[in-house]
Amino acid sequence: MLQNYLKIAFRSLQKNKGYSAINIGGLAVGMSVAMLIGLWVYDELTFDRYHRNYERLVQVMQHQSFNGSKGTERSIPMPLVTELRNRYGADFKHLAMSSWPGGHILSYGDKKISKPGNYMDVEMPEMLSLEMVKGDYSALKETNSIMLSAKTVEALFGSAEPMGKVIKMDNKLDVRVTGVYKDLPFNSEFRDLTMIVPWELFIASQPWAKKSRDEAKWDNNSYQLYAEVADHVDVEKLSAKIKFVKLNRMKKDEIASKPEIFLHPMKNWHLRSNWVEGENTSGFIQYVWLFSIVGLFVLLLACINFMNLSTARSEKRAKEVGIRKAVGSLRSQLIGQFFSESFLVVTIAFFCAIVLATNLLPAFNEIASKKIEFPWTQPVFWFISAAFIFTTGLLAGSYPALYLSSFQPVKVLKGVIRSERFTAVPRKALVVVQFTVSITLIIGTVIVYQQIQHTKNRPIGYDHNGLIMTTVAAPEFAQKADVIQEELMSSGAIANVALSSSPPTGIWSNNGGFSWKGMDPNLQADFGTVWVTKDFGKTVGWKFKEGRDFSKQFLTDSTAVVLNEAAVKFMGIKDPVGKVVQWGYGKEAEFFTIIGVIQDMLMESPYEPVKQVFYFTGKATNFMTVKLSPEKSATGSIAVVESVLKRHVPAAPFEYKFVNEEFGKKFASEERIGKLAAIFAGLAIFISCLGLFGLASFVAEQRVKEIGVRKVLGASILNLWQLMSQDFVVLVVISCIIASPIAYYFLNDWLLTYKYHTTVQWWIFPAAAGCAMLITIATVSYQAIRAALINPVKSLRSE
Repeated sequence: MLQNYLKIAFRSLQKNKGYSAINIGGLAVGMSVAMLIGLWVYDELTFDRYHRNYERLVQVMQHQSFNGSKGTERSIPMPLVTELRNRYGADFKHLAMSSWPGGHILSYGDKKISKPGNYMDVEMPEMLSLEMVKGDYSALKETNSIMLSAKTVEALFGSAEPMGKVIKMDNKLDVRVTGVYKDLPFNSEFRDLTMIVPWELFIASQPWAKKSRDEAKWDNNSYQLYAEVADHVDVEKLSAKIKFVKLNRMKKDEIASKPEIFLHPMKNWHLRSNWVEGENTSGFIQYVWLFSIVGLFVLLLACINFMNLSTARSEKRAKEVGIRKAVGSLRSQLIGQFFSESFLVVTIAFFCAIVLATNLLPAFNEIASKKIEFPWTQPVFWFISAAFIFTTGLLAGSYPALYLSSFQPVKVLKGVIRSERFTAVPRKALVVVQFTVSITLIIGTVIVYQQIQHTKNRPIGYDHNGLIMTTVAAPEFAQKADVIQEELMSSGAIANVALSSSPPTGIWSNNGGFSWKGMDPNLQADFGTVWVTKDFGKTVGWKFKEGRDFSKQFLTDSTAVVLNEAAVKFMGIKDPVGKVVQWGYGKEAEFFTIIGVIQDMLMESPYEPVKQVFYFTGKATNFMTVKLSPEKSATGSIAVVESVLKRHVPAAPFEYKFVNEEFGKKFASEERIGKLAAIFAGLAIFISCLGLFGLASFVAEQRVKEIGVRKVLGASILNLWQLMSQDFVVLVVISCIIASPIAYYFLNDWLLTYKYHTTVQWWIFPAAAGCAMLITIATVSYQAIRAALINPVKSLRSE
């Protein structure tokens, strides 16, 4: 029986090659989109699942309240780990301190490389369940040891044996390789962890860190703490248990922030990372659900094409059904026949989709910033594929099978099926669904693009064009900084050069303890703090609203401070220039005079309000920012900077970044979402038009005699084109009316997740409708004009 079904199905496909191509092509595109989205969703949902202890791993974080607003941060004070070990040791299997990730220079012989890594407690490798290539989890027990990833070992030692080798880190620390681990997967929070150095070495080599630990400074939130909870412990209950552990140890003058310690499970790190007023609201999970829905809808559009074309051709199959029923076929047998045709089309489309998705995957990975691969060798992939074929075949074939098998043999053999008025209703409804989805995606793509452009057009308060920044990790750089700056300025290759404690694209230090005359006693004064050399303003081109810049002509500028507009607004002071700001208390207090106010310099997220910042002069040795000369080539100028640095600091490799490119990376996530949305919207429109083209072809075929009569009676080609197109245009208009409020509701909510956002403008909806209308008319016009040009003699020959 099955063999007979398949034989008839093949014959049906061969007989109707055009419709078969449309069905298979549409389904193949829809299925390939669903495959790519499915692989992307799987990659997102399995983020960090590489780690065996995934369900038990947490990061210790804290909420703090400032001026009536509760913020959430990953930074914690160092004494917290000791407190948790002493008071709640039985609830934790492991507790491990970690520094923030940073770049480090590794040197072995003449080879120097720069790699990101962390200082971590000895328990961290086991917690992360690293796959050890050489050594074991106790590799960090020696203070001067280091663990390297396999690729880092290859870059530094080539094929030589790395174990036991002594290398120099950051041109000052000698460390011995005691372990090699397999590189972590791309979909892991720790994918850039190419080296691990013992936490004890961090304490020993950083005096301020040692002071923070020895003096138990609870107000210094500069570190990270990870933990693995014990098997018998409930994470939420333990989180509630340790809530006030920090608050109970702080001094009375430090508790205004009301810190609340909590545990953030690893399963929420990537997908649920957004916090609003201490509540874990959402995060990237919203895009996972969004694209899951988009993938299902795109597949549904392809299935709708199959349904529409199958039911539209009902008259062609009506007599076949009537004869089969007359000779004894059961309805269940006919349903089986039509489902076999559906599954055959879906199976062919599936293998076409596999080929299409395989070829598109590299481009998709580049757009989505992923390293996804097809899991050919995993049985679960083929099981899901079989289920995918079955579900799609069932979805696409159910309506045609039930509809066609319901024909009554007496009526169909007489040539009476149903009135066209009623048979066309389901098809029209499905077309409306198709274009509603497509128009919604078009509107969404436009609004995402507008949000990105709105933020990119935001004033940034400085000129980032022609700026490069570099970090020089060498102890001797601080002593030679002035000589290097002078030599660079005299070279003619650069316009300006300056040093700072934070890059122009970030604020790496925040401090409290500030006060000033007229300050609100209830105000918690928390400011970003950046130290710069006196030429920093000229280098980045910041713009003054009041006062003056730092100057080498004023010796008193060592106790001067420059504020941004946000700081002045936050402090609530008028005429700030000349006012004095106190930092600290008692004998340790320092006093700074405000000499200028600059336009807000956008250094952090472009989607958030600008933070209040104090700029001081001095202590600026971490970052060097260079303004390239506009009269010289960028390549030549950068070569000059490199040669000067190598001459004075030969131990440090030269690595630089363009500031405008680094700033552009802040839009990367939204731009990826926008590109993916645009691609999926385009494919949705393509699939919808493919079905519309097939449907228009069938309608033209069905009305060929009517068109012939109308031409004989004097109808023009324009009249016939309008006749053929108007029904489809009406359906698209209905789709626009339905899609507009749906798109507005969801996209307006999405925009509100950003503090700095655009608004949904009214013109987007008629523009999207007009675009859909033009595409529809263009799709239908070919068939309409082709039908209108047929000689009526041929179309009326049998009458």
